[in-house]
Amino acid sequence: MEYIKTFFDIFMHLDTHLNTIIQSYGAWTYALLFLIIFCETGLVVMPLLPGDSLLFAAGTFAALGALDITWLCLILAVAAVLGDTLNYWIGHLIGPKVFSGEHARFLNREHLDRTHTFYEKYGGKTIIFARFVPIIRTFAPFVAGVGSMTYSRFILYNLAGGVAWISIFVVGGYFFGNIPVVRRNFTLVIMAIIVVSVMPGVIQYLRHRYRPSS
Repeated sequence: MEYIKTFFDIFMHLDTHLNTIIQSYGAWTYALLFLIIFCETGLVVMPLLPGDSLLFAAGTFAALGALDITWLCLILAVAAVLGDTLNYWIGHLIGPKVFSGEHARFLNREHLDRTHTFYEKYGGKTIIFARFVPIIRTFAPFVAGVGSMTYSRFILYNLAGGVAWISIFVVGGYFFGNIPVVRRNFTLVIMAIIVVSVMPGVIQYLRHRYRPSS
């Protein structure tokens, strides 16, 4: 219970925690942010790490001069692309076996099925669209690997989606995160980002679940 409370507190007060990290570790903050984004996109067992909200918060601190916007976008884009690449190859090499036997307890079959639903609707472009949907973002490259999606095709979507995702949220935080009304209500803004991010996945899941049988 304490773990869940701490996890929730980090999500809701990213600005406070990120400021503490920057003050304590300076340039090493880039390495920590790289690691978080790399793990969130590259390890299928870590879909709940902060993504969109963390990028927005990082952009906010870049606007204050605490982080360099150019290095931030570059480093995190590399993390996002490498993360998806690792996830793809994990899925490609391990395949469906990971969802059977003792490995099944480490993964959520429902998340895999939801990602399959995204693929049914968007095809290969799921790699791009999924960047903006938490949980689906982590499972999409894994599913692409399981389905043996051609790597040359995957890497193009990976690059486009990774750069777009990082740029939109970091630059969004850079230009809007320090507007007075946003700063005063930063927790509400973070909550709004999370809600808006998960809505496409929730809507698609509900439509698929309650689709009238033919």
